[in-house]
Amino acid sequence: MSRPPLPPFDAQTAALKVRLAEDAWNSQNPTQVAQAYTPDSQWRNRTEFIHGREAIISFLSRKWNREHDYRLIKELWGFRNNRMAVRFAYEWHDGTGAWFRSYGNELWEFDAEGLMQSRFASINDLPITSQDRLFHWPHGCRPDDHPGLSALGL
Repeated sequence: MSRPPLPPFDAQTAALKVRLAEDAWNSQNPTQVAQAYTPDSQWRNRTEFIHGREAIISFLSRKWNREHDYRLIKELWGFRNNRMAVRFAYEWHDGTGAWFRSYGNELWEFDAEGLMQSRFASINDLPITSQDRLFHWPHGCRPDDHPGLSALGL
């Protein structure tokens, strides 16, 4: 299975790959998201070490069951050959209604078919009020005219 754009990346294809990942994660569909990763993909997400698509699906299902009204923005930070550095922020609230903005950085490595074979994420959560929220769009993909992280000063 091939998942274009394929490495080696240039500025345009790297930015597109990041936007496609953002759109998939904003779908909050764990099975759809997992298809972008190799069957034996390895992740480090906060303190969890995740191996393979089935574990990715399980992890994402748990994540989106506790992170309500999830909205994510990703931004390309750098790339070389089959690797990328990405920064991101997402907003969500927990079961009590407390809001958070989570900030993080990811390192991605892709195989020749454009599937992500490794993902290393470092994430910090900042409590915010509902009035501090900046990510306002209906569930799903971020509209093209909604500002990105740099434009929002994040």
